[in-house]
Amino acid sequence: MKNKLLIVGASGHGKVVADVALKMNKWESIAFLDDHESIKLSMGIEVIGRSNDALTHVNHCDIFVAIGNNAIREKVQEKLEAEGASITTLIHPNAVIGEEVRIESGTVIMAGVVINCCTKIGKGCIINTGSTIDHDNLIEDFVHISPGAHLAGTVKVGQGSWLGIGSVISNNISITSGCEIGAGAVVVRDTSETGIYIGVPARKKD
Repeated sequence: MKNKLLIVGASGHGKVVADVALKMNKWESIAFLDDHESIKLSMGIEVIGRSNDALTHVNHCDIFVAIGNNAIREKVQEKLEAEGASITTLIHPNAVIGEEVRIESGTVIMAGVVINCCTKIGKGCIINTGSTIDHDNLIEDFVHISPGAHLAGTVKVGQGSWLGIGSVISNNISITSGCEIGAGAVVVRDTSETGIYIGVPARKKD
């Protein structure tokens, strides 16, 4: 761990990420990178350059990619990893993390999250405010679990999927990679095809 943190992305998601980092109280200084020239300050934290400038900071900063879009976040994080960047993990102090939970680099766990035992969270994931993930889940890389989503036991979520706000995933369900689960949807059977799933029970949108 380094004593400086650099957050790539200073908009809405970046602000919440910075709030988590501040509450962790682990870094002496925090700064943003963002590609919008109009943003000079966010959360009272200075924007010191553009996202491509991250490569110039890999030797003396921990880095976190705070980009909400799963595919873009994956591209940026993997480019930084290839250059040897120290990609940190952020966990809000008010999150509840069970025993034998593994959380990979570049993932943020927001306030009010509960992750129960024996679950694995991949790299570059967003586990958003007040969501719950029960026992023995497997959340693959670059997944976004939105605020208030609830996953029962033994759920698998494939890489790059997005679970909408307030969605519910029943136990023993597998969601294939690249799926979008709509807000408030209730998934009671496996989603074997990539696509958008909405409704109660959730069905693939034509």
